[in-house]
Amino acid sequence: MEAAVEDVASQLGAPTVLINNAGVLRDNLLFKMSVSDWDTVLGVHLRGAFLMSRAVQRFQVEAKWGRIVNLSSSSALGNRGQANYSAAKAGMQGFTKTLAIELGPFGVTVNAIAPGFIETAMIEQTAARMKVSLETFLEEAAKQIAVRRVGQPDDVAAAASFFCSEGAGYVSGQVLYVAGGPLS
Repeated sequence: MEAAVEDVASQLGAPTVLINNAGVLRDNLLFKMSVSDWDTVLGVHLRGAFLMSRAVQRFQVEAKWGRIVNLSSSSALGNRGQANYSAAKAGMQGFTKTLAIELGPFGVTVNAIAPGFIETAMIEQTAARMKVSLETFLEEAAKQIAVRRVGQPDDVAAAASFFCSEGAGYVSGQVLYVAGGPLS
């Protein structure tokens, strides 16, 4: 990752914005979950964000300006069959708050977005795994959301855009739930 960031810096200039959005699912109940599935999910989410943030922060600190946005999830609050994913996403929130403290003195803000139910390829895979049509799955999910619709990637992008803006210079260490309403 260090080499990739160095390559970006040499070709495009110093990276001042980083969005850590890598993720995988390996859902299963705890007693069925393999160590490999646990390690894969935590490795992709947490280790990946750690390595990328460490590589990019050097440029941001030097520039005295930067934005890091970490993707968490409403699953950070707990979700049946997702002990690994929930732990990783909760870890992203702690990681975010710690980096905000460490990097804030250097003009770098660090925030997290915790999406709720967002219509993505992951949702399509979940519907297929549950043997439910995507349309039915989305309709049933929307009934459980305060705004009575499922989220779209643009909803998350709008939050990321704000966090990366000049206007968010006094916002750091925050977790924004983009979930269509209260979760509990």
